[in-house]
Amino acid sequence: MVKKVIQKIRKAAISDPDFEVSTRQLPPRGPETKPMTPVDKDWIAIVAFTIIILAMPWWLQPLGAAYPDLMQKFAIYGIFALGFNLLFGLTGYLSFGHAAFLGVGSYAAVWSFKLFTMNIIPAVLFAMLVAGVLAVVIGFISLRRSGIYFSILTLALAQMCYNLAYSVLTPITNGETGLRVLRDDPRYLDAAFGTEHQGVLLGSLFGERMVGYPGFYLCAALLIIAFYIALRIMRSPYGMMLRAIKSNQNRMIYTGFNPRPYMLTIFIISGMYAGLAGALLAITDPLAGAERMQWTASGEVVLMTILGGAGTISGPILGAAIIKYFENIFSALNDSALASAFSFLPHSVQEFVVTILSPFVGEGWHLTLGLLFMVIVIFLPGGIMEGIRRTYRFLRGHGRGSKSQTDLQAAE
Repeated sequence: MVKKVIQKIRKAAISDPDFEVSTRQLPPRGPETKPMTPVDKDWIAIVAFTIIILAMPWWLQPLGAAYPDLMQKFAIYGIFALGFNLLFGLTGYLSFGHAAFLGVGSYAAVWSFKLFTMNIIPAVLFAMLVAGVLAVVIGFISLRRSGIYFSILTLALAQMCYNLAYSVLTPITNGETGLRVLRDDPRYLDAAFGTEHQGVLLGSLFGERMVGYPGFYLCAALLIIAFYIALRIMRSPYGMMLRAIKSNQNRMIYTGFNPRPYMLTIFIISGMYAGLAGALLAITDPLAGAERMQWTASGEVVLMTILGGAGTISGPILGAAIIKYFENIFSALNDSALASAFSFLPHSVQEFVVTILSPFVGEGWHLTLGLLFMVIVIFLPGGIMEGIRRTYRFLRGHGRGSKSQTDLQAAE
């Protein structure tokens, strides 16, 4: 059929000399836009995330949270929640014992400072290694069960670690007092190279002490690296296998796959994330206590992940920032701060508003956080990130509807 059409065009061109077929008469074609690939979207997400994290000292200023120590906590607990989300968000296995790896990472980092050097690089590597070894032991035992039994096993083993740190392992952990860096510690590597430390003993990187903004940018850089690794895991075939385990583990077993090695591997990776967070806590404040291993710390990371959005890449980090903001900024509000905030109201109305809101701020910040958590769980099971996605879809659909209506009016 196409050949016949071409032949007719040629005959017409021969018979009629004014007949011209030229591609120059066709409208010029614009450059073809290729659809954005998932890899391109991931790189855009990484660049945007990097900009947001590094710009925290500026955009947190209006919120009253642009303090280096607080921003360090945002980054550190963001790493902690990000690692926990790799286990819970991808596989559905809920661990109530992840604080054990956080505490062990802190102890390992402090012992690195005491025995080797105040340089943070050996401390970080040693903390991740020790946390990974502990994750192998706990994971090998806990992953023999699933569901609520897995959660109870992780909780029991973490509480065992907590009690051991308080009692039996007192020579290693220093019990209730906590483990800290002392000036008369051996520090063999520093002694071998003749490195001397003046003033307060703090972790350093190539001579730069990790306190204040240098400490924040260290934590921020490690958070960005952790974000990139977590994103690659979630987008990889290995991440698809973990999602398949969450979807239907029995079907995987029937098709010939053994999910145990996949589960143990992600459990170890998640534990190493927690160990890294524990090491950063010890770097910014060279003190390790057993309270970091308590079950309340494990419950806190669960709240962070669910509040932000389990299974998402940035939701747990957002949840960690919100909880730490409530804990450090919202808890400092009092009646005078509320009265100053509502000073534009008439005096009687101002007193009424302050009386109503005062139980929800200051020491009552847990009440506000609990109400927020209830609202999220009931109306947004996917966390805050689900609310953001819903808002984006609504605005996008509304914009398309307005554009279609404008085009219709113009056509009429």
